[in-house]
Amino acid sequence: MNSTNPFIYSDDNKRYHTLNYYNKSSFNSKVFKAVIDAGFTCPNKDGTKGTGGCIYCMGGSGYFTEKSDGEIYDSVKRQLAAEKERIYKKHPNSLITAYFQANTNTYAPVATLKEAYTAALDSEVHGISIGTRADCLPDDVIALLCDINSKTHLTVELGLQTVHDKTAQIINRCYSYEEFLEGYRKLQESGIRTCLHLIDGLPDETKADMLETAKEVARLHPAAVKIHLLHINHGTALERLFLSGGYVPLTRDEYIDIVISQLEYLPADIVIERITGDADKKYLVAPMWSADKIAVLGGIDRQMKLRDTYQGIKCDSGQP
Repeated sequence: MNSTNPFIYSDDNKRYHTLNYYNKSSFNSKVFKAVIDAGFTCPNKDGTKGTGGCIYCMGGSGYFTEKSDGEIYDSVKRQLAAEKERIYKKHPNSLITAYFQANTNTYAPVATLKEAYTAALDSEVHGISIGTRADCLPDDVIALLCDINSKTHLTVELGLQTVHDKTAQIINRCYSYEEFLEGYRKLQESGIRTCLHLIDGLPDETKADMLETAKEVARLHPAAVKIHLLHINHGTALERLFLSGGYVPLTRDEYIDIVISQLEYLPADIVIERITGDADKKYLVAPMWSADKIAVLGGIDRQMKLRDTYQGIKCDSGQP
């Protein structure tokens, strides 16, 4: 907080709890993600729950290829070494988190998962982030995650997207909100830091729907949240829906307004790890304005100041 910004979890003009502020205040350092692809698949691609993935998913293999002992370990180690070299070249004094991002990174035999996670327990790795689905957290996987959590700074990232089951069916998420709550409960009871992913602009959702999702997430009170805009990418079911006239993406002004309104309901201590997604221009079909991330972030900052608002101003507890 400063003389021109009333938000307490900030040392600049940001009126929401940024990941950069959290890292600096918690670890006195910038933290960068080393992105790792362990080669896992997803139950929404391999036929267990569905095929093709969610309608916005660009794909990747629907099959997990069995690997010999040590092969996944070696692959993760190689990727991690390359990522560390890339990061340290630009940011030599930073901390690194190994980020298992692609597909569902708790969807494999426990021995295989342990091999992948153990490979990331590097002396130069500050923490591990694991992206997954809430319906892929059986008890033996939770036990493994608890073990990893005892050895490093672990975050499990869950793709909630929306609390509305009707929307979940449209996007082919293939699990209900009740199923999500069961997985989330296991993580919370195990003391595992959890980050929830939300997507704004999903088909048929209104601003009121998106605010309802934010209010429910506020009630759940995860450690962190990532907010994404729905991007339309080449080769997806969403692209086909868009080209047929069945989907209209949000405008930039609509997105900025919705995000700010959501932030107002999220408790101030929730870390906002992302407030807009990164669009790959090679594949992006629409909305093209989303490729200018700096303009989106700047627009959010300006509008929050103009509205004299900040994260948590409308939640029950306000700022702690």
